Amino acid sequence: MYSTLICPYCLRAKALLKLRGIAYDDVDVTGDAEARAWLVQTTGRRTVPQIFIGEEPIGGFDELRELDRTGELTKKLAA
Repeated sequence: MYSTLICPYCLRAKALLKLRGIAYDDVDVTGDAEARAWLVQTTGRRTVPQIFIGEEPIGGFDELRELDRTGELTKKLAA
């Protein structure tokens, strides 16, 4: 997960992952213009969090929450 220190959606994503017992790496891109540019190039999005499962970008908190709600998150993690 790519996040910043002041992002409420990043905190929500981290809380959801923690609640589900899902380990994750957190890359803080606060003030890191190069990392932010890479995220935009890779995901097409300027916002954080940007969450990846393996090499697959899944989006931000809303997408993570929807994957969790539908059970798809568990399936993706098991693959």
